[in-house]
Amino acid sequence: MATGETGFSDVMYDLISVQYHSLKAGHDYGQYVRDAENADQKEIADFFRNVMEQDSQRAARCHEFLAQLSGTEKAGPAAD
Repeated sequence: MATGETGFSDVMYDLISVQYHSLKAGHDYGQYVRDAENADQKEIADFFRNVMEQDSQRAARCHEFLAQLSGTEKAGPAAD
């Protein structure tokens, strides 16, 4: 199993990274929705809502995988 410089598996790091970026993007998209609504661009606002929902689902899926790996040897170093 490959591990990064932190001692945690590359897969754990990758999942955490995707989860973080999905959540961060979701926060940003909220502003995009407001901007489109303020510009009377309902179709674009709906598009941003859709993208935000996709990122929310992506973050939730990462969370499920992280929960599965948590506490296993595949996660990384054992807590002392």
